[in-house]
Amino acid sequence: MSDLPLHPPVDAAATTPAPATMDDLTIRSHTLFEDAQAIFTGTLFVSLALILFAQAGLLTGGTAGAAFVLHYATDVNLGRLFFLINLPFYWFAWTRMGREFTIKTFISIALLSLMTEFSPRLFAIDRLHPAYAAVLGGLLLGSGCLFLARHRASLGGATIVSLYLQKAKGWRAGKVQMAMDCAIVLLALTVISPERVAYSVLAAVVMNLFIAVNHRPGRYAVL
Repeated sequence: MSDLPLHPPVDAAATTPAPATMDDLTIRSHTLFEDAQAIFTGTLFVSLALILFAQAGLLTGGTAGAAFVLHYATDVNLGRLFFLINLPFYWFAWTRMGREFTIKTFISIALLSLMTEFSPRLFAIDRLHPAYAAVLGGLLLGSGCLFLARHRASLGGATIVSLYLQKAKGWRAGKVQMAMDCAIVLLALTVISPERVAYSVLAAVVMNLFIAVNHRPGRYAVL
């Protein structure tokens, strides 16, 4: 008989470490360089989408969509209209989303306005099917908006409101923005053909489904 002391059976579950939670992780804030490259890349992606839409005679939702409607109706520069339309939303962002978010959003909108105005001077598109412009533009818009959202910035009006409602009410940002975008796109029937409006709706659906899938509360830490 062994002289070793007897021990109770070991509970494997008790010795298995619990999965790490967000409370166990040290979340590092974004550096200035990380914020700068995200804002630049996000606005660049969105500017490319807007250029595709303008080339194909389409539009998008939100304040950019309102700028498109006015652009098609008056032929005023798209970038300038976009910057001016967003001015009233800075107060809302400052009071509801904070100073950092507002400053980054202002920089993003200013950059996008400049890129939208000057990028067409750097390259030209000779042939572009509206369906391709809608899908590619929608994905570029969704990607660009996510870059900005994860670095506490946005591209104005509709995005500011949708992110605020997600934070305050728990409403999915993608679904909120989809509703607003579709309303803006319907207004486009007054300035562009129903066929182009249909392609624009496709772009809005692609963009907002992309955001709804990839921007879920609790999945990512947005700092």
